[in-house]
Amino acid sequence: MQISVVIATFNEEESLPELKDWIVKVMNANNFTYEVIFIDDGSKDKSWSIISEFSKTNPNIKGIKFRRNYGKSAALNRGFAAAEGDVVITMDADLQDSPDEIPELYRMVAEQGYDLVSGWKKKRYDPISKTIPTKLYNAATRKMTGTQLHDMNCGLKSYRKDVIKSVEVYGEMHRYIPAIAKWAGFTKIGEKVVEHRKRSYGYSKFGIERFINGFLDLLSITFISKFGKKPMHLFGSLGTLLFMIGFGIAAWLVFAKFYFLQYNMTDRPLFYLSLLSMMMGTTLFVSGFLGELMVRNSSTRNEYHIQETLGIDESKLD
Repeated sequence: MQISVVIATFNEEESLPELKDWIVKVMNANNFTYEVIFIDDGSKDKSWSIISEFSKTNPNIKGIKFRRNYGKSAALNRGFAAAEGDVVITMDADLQDSPDEIPELYRMVAEQGYDLVSGWKKKRYDPISKTIPTKLYNAATRKMTGTQLHDMNCGLKSYRKDVIKSVEVYGEMHRYIPAIAKWAGFTKIGEKVVEHRKRSYGYSKFGIERFINGFLDLLSITFISKFGKKPMHLFGSLGTLLFMIGFGIAAWLVFAKFYFLQYNMTDRPLFYLSLLSMMMGTTLFVSGFLGELMVRNSSTRNEYHIQETLGIDESKLD
């Protein structure tokens, strides 16, 4: 199979029929072998019923329904697990991503050898309350991750199959898949200017909390990339440094106490600074040990309750 299109959807019942027809038209025009995997992320509208009807008339349309809303990263995580295509393309369900971009995104991976190609919505139709935070977010992300993409959060991306089977997406880390892929060794990352269309139906799910959460996730992913498998290297080093500083101050105070007989070390601010430094150092050192123990245990962060599937090999979702 050449292409898997993975689409996370949440309360987008109005846009789904047009999106499906458009994707199928593009696939047929280019003679692609394909599948389209819709992940219903706990929608409260008729999204799943519509996807079910798609699947009845077209076996290439598949679906996964969550019992509740987990977020876009969770939807992509399960969609990636189920995908069988040599190239996996993600797009949003709100019709702001154009399926006409699919052929070129596919060719850039399949023929030009890119591991990942990210869309860049150079001309946007979003309100200023969304565009300004997005620009700030992208600038900070480029600086902290070293991944030189103009539009890291664009939902329209294409991946070599090896990439999506190798990286782990959880929490809200879907924003940072290019950075995660780069740190995993997939370094040929490209960018393509894509069309950004005005929303035709529904309303945007973007809120200021997504910008705040995005910044916190950026700090998390930067830490995880460097110390996720070796937390003792960070906490142990900082803990040892602080403890030695505190111990050195304490040693000086003891020496001064005996050398200058009138010296009352407990009246000195340095005495309390020494105690604080040693206590913080010990705490960080122990945190490093606990982190090492946690890293060595299996994680359950990607366990999602799936209510129903359509045309999916469920063994891939285990």
